Amino acid sequence: MVQNKHMENEPGVKDELEKGYKLLEKISKEKPSRRLTSKRIPGFGIRPEMEVGCMVTLRGEKAKNLLKRLLASVDNKMKKKQIAKNQFGFGIKEYIEIPGEEYDREIGMIGFNVVLVFSRKGKRVSIKKVKRGRLPERHHVTQDEIIKYMKENFNVRVE
Repeated sequence: MVQNKHMENEPGVKDELEKGYKLLEKISKEKPSRRLTSKRIPGFGIRPEMEVGCMVTLRGEKAKNLLKRLLASVDNKMKKKQIAKNQFGFGIKEYIEIPGEEYDREIGMIGFNVVLVFSRKGKRVSIKKVKRGRLPERHHVTQDEIIKYMKENFNVRVE
């Protein structure tokens, strides 16, 4: 499970990035990683090695426990268009909607995106640098399989 907090390139974005970093650290109880740009995009004022966001990756029981809380904040509902092949995601408008989270004056009112990535064993074949291989279509996790898993394990309603 990946929680993302992306920032636009505006004045004062460093403060917003720090707030997002603190928010992800507070919710996940893990240390987030900062996301850096790799290309220059002059139109947006982006240059290489510039911080533009932060994310935290969770696996196993920590991910399941946090996901239950995050799904409760969206009333355990998902739309079918939020689910793609191998992943699904949803947004949380304000972090105080999450059960057990209280307002923090230092952070303010901000939201974030949650993305769940599903993969089968052997996925590393398509990710590694040396002797990279391709995965057949049958190896991908389909939308129907994700819906079935979420209904069985998290009592999610799909609309």
